[in-house]
Amino acid sequence: MPINEVRNTVLAIVNKNNYGYISPQDFNLYCQQAQMSIFEDYFYAYNDQLSKENQRVSGSGYADLTKGLVEVIDSFSATETLTSPGINLFNLPSNYYLINKINYYPTVSTSGTTTAAAALTLTDATATFTTTVTAGQLVSSTSTTSTTAGQTAYVVSVDTNTQLTLSVDIFGVAQTIGNSYAIVNNKGIVEVERVNQSKIFYLNSSPLTSPSTGYPAYVLGNATATISGNIINVYPDTLTTPGTIMAQYIRYPRDPKWTYIEITAGEPVFNASQNDYQDFELPLSDEPALIAKICKYVGVEIRESDVYQFGVAELQAEQQTQG
Repeated sequence: MPINEVRNTVLAIVNKNNYGYISPQDFNLYCQQAQMSIFEDYFYAYNDQLSKENQRVSGSGYADLTKGLVEVIDSFSATETLTSPGINLFNLPSNYYLINKINYYPTVSTSGTTTAAAALTLTDATATFTTTVTAGQLVSSTSTTSTTAGQTAYVVSVDTNTQLTLSVDIFGVAQTIGNSYAIVNNKGIVEVERVNQSKIFYLNSSPLTSPSTGYPAYVLGNATATISGNIINVYPDTLTTPGTIMAQYIRYPRDPKWTYIEITAGEPVFNASQNDYQDFELPLSDEPALIAKICKYVGVEIRESDVYQFGVAELQAEQQTQG
């Protein structure tokens, strides 16, 4: 959803009666809050629709709202290799909202370090890609110091013995040479079962029930005094090969940002060429609700009840339509 279009609409509503000026900084903050609010509402709406399905009062075909919600939520799905800060500890992605699955890829086709950097390629002068890799396999950046650490891409083609074309630019010109990588086989993938803290204690207490490479398990938490953040423990603790533990998760939407050119006199001018420019990641169907929420926040800032009430009324109308 174009952020400049949303801003123009909000300004048109606010400036209708010369209510006041909204700075780009304030507008961006309101955009972040409004997008996050709508994003979290997807999951509550999804739960409500599942309840209606169970009660046999939901629609089908074009009236199947559950399908639409699933498609929107799935657009935020991501896959990332988990890096390890310690024995059987793995860092969850910093942008994860909820974890769908943790998978273990037991077979590493090949691994190494890059010897050159170019867009959408992986180059390793010591590799033998033509005999070890096939198109469609998953490639991970496993250098913990790299800005692309944990990011994944698929092999689009095996170009030569030493070069691959990738679907995502994780070893491109912006990266330093010498980044480590791992390419895993897509066959034999094992899902790592999530268990709670008390259960893993009992599972590990017996050789008959303790997790194995065929039936691994993980628990959330267990950060230490020296290792903080979102951590999981994966069992057995022999699963330490870089690039073999991956998370499929729902990520937070990226923060929208309206970027502009600073002007000495007059209004700031929209500039989409700046590096930190970011549109909304919501579907166009959510534009009315998004504008209403932003107007609600703006009404509070400028202490104008008409703008605030407009936002509230639009949100109530939107909720009644969806309900």
